[in-house]
Amino acid sequence: MIANLFIKRPVTAIVISIVIVLIGVLAIFNLPISQYPDITPPTVQISAAFTGADATTVEQTVTTPIETQVNGTPGMAYMTSNSTSSGASSINVVMNVGTDPDVAALDIQNRVSIATPQLPALVKQLGITTRKRTSSILMVVAVYSPKGTHNISFLDNYTNIFIKNALLRVPGVGDIFSRADNFSMRIWLNPDKLAQLRLTAADVTDAIQQQNLQIAAGTIGAPPQSKNQTFEYTVFTNSRLSSVKDFGNIIVRSDPSNGSVVHLKDVARIQLGKVSYSSDSFVDGTPSSFLLVFQSPGSNALEVAKGVYKQMDEIKKSFPEDVDYNVPFEAVSVVNTSINEVVITLLEALGLVVLVVFLFLQNWRATIIPILAIPVSI
Repeated sequence: MIANLFIKRPVTAIVISIVIVLIGVLAIFNLPISQYPDITPPTVQISAAFTGADATTVEQTVTTPIETQVNGTPGMAYMTSNSTSSGASSINVVMNVGTDPDVAALDIQNRVSIATPQLPALVKQLGITTRKRTSSILMVVAVYSPKGTHNISFLDNYTNIFIKNALLRVPGVGDIFSRADNFSMRIWLNPDKLAQLRLTAADVTDAIQQQNLQIAAGTIGAPPQSKNQTFEYTVFTNSRLSSVKDFGNIIVRSDPSNGSVVHLKDVARIQLGKVSYSSDSFVDGTPSSFLLVFQSPGSNALEVAKGVYKQMDEIKKSFPEDVDYNVPFEAVSVVNTSINEVVITLLEALGLVVLVVFLFLQNWRATIIPILAIPVSI
């Protein structure tokens, strides 16, 4: 009945078909991928560092106290953790599919706050990070020096300061795990010299903490001074030590009786280098600084990737000479390929329907009018 109606009233059939086609086109180009059901559970990651501690110590003093408090968070499916010999603690809390990641991150942050007083002072000083993100890596950005002009310490520092923070501002980026270390003043103690001078590592640590300070010295002549005080002066002091020479001149021990002084450079080798030397990253054999980009739950992977590429192209304009970037891994090509395959499948199905209807009707005019109105059967 419907087919006969459309054949006898071709104008009506054409109008209806045009409306259906336009609605379909608008849906294809405007329906976000995030509208499809989520199959990847949201994840909240907790990161902490206990510099200098071994894996067992990190597990017992950092990872376990946090896990104890976080366990049982509403919506939590399970939890995994990793404590490394470089002092890093990483806890991934995997939530049930459909859990609001913002609410989950807030609940976990509150529970981490309860565990914080139990943690070592150095861990609390360095801070504990809680971020929500998907469990899979969206893409990896590698920064390298093609001609080898810059060493890995320079690349790591540049990546963390100028690239990582810029990419975190890209809409849809949930977290960035940096495989790039900041500059760090490394102090390699000589145990033989320490033993000869009857010094310990704790003596060195105390000396560094006491002499590497940022002091607020205040002002001179500030109220309530006498009315005769005409001027008010701000007192500036030397900031924290920053050079190898400054650290080398730190006094570890002094003896007023004979005037002898032991400087840090006398018992240690001092070097401006990486925070950790436990791992290295390479792209095609070239040392590189890696940034692992994770998208935020519910974001559109294609749009996030486009934003990252656009941001990197902008940042590249101000790169130092002999610095470039590469994307050795990304997970969006498979999404593009899947979308293209869906479009091709639809076109093939439309072609087969046209052919079958034409074989039955043996008339091109009649074939075009049910097929356009049929586009719903497909």
